[in-house]
Amino acid sequence: MDLKDIKAIIDLMRKNAVSEFELEKQDFKIRLKRSSNGGSVVRDLDDPSAIAYAALPAPAQAQAVPALPVSQDLEIKSPMIGTFYRSPSPESAPYADIGTEVNPDTVVCIIEAMKVMNEIKAEARGIVTATLVDNAKPVEFGQPLFKLRPL
Repeated sequence: MDLKDIKAIIDLMRKNAVSEFELEKQDFKIRLKRSSNGGSVVRDLDDPSAIAYAALPAPAQAQAVPALPVSQDLEIKSPMIGTFYRSPSPESAPYADIGTEVNPDTVVCIIEAMKVMNEIKAEARGIVTATLVDNAKPVEFGQPLFKLRPL
């Protein structure tokens, strides 16, 4: 991959608000990650000492945004890509609703991946404060599913 290709990828990242990009081909690996100030770090993963910085201009209309209060809520995140289901069947009640107290071993939902139903556990003790995904919708790896106020 030459510098022209890398610059094209950086330009696409900027235009599409992509914050991270990784590519692996046979003996070549590259990872691009935009920093919070709008810059980008370009790194060849095969050679950790080879780091180049490519400046991505910040949007002209950038404005200061007041800081929001920091929430103490935990997020239950999806451990895989699949389809999110709140209950074991369409006729059943949801595993967890807002206000439900959960323990680390409490099943909060199911994610279907490749025709396999995977039970997702809370992995923390707390009270569900928000459901962040609609039933029967696709989810990505690491996508927040629920918010949980720790007990």
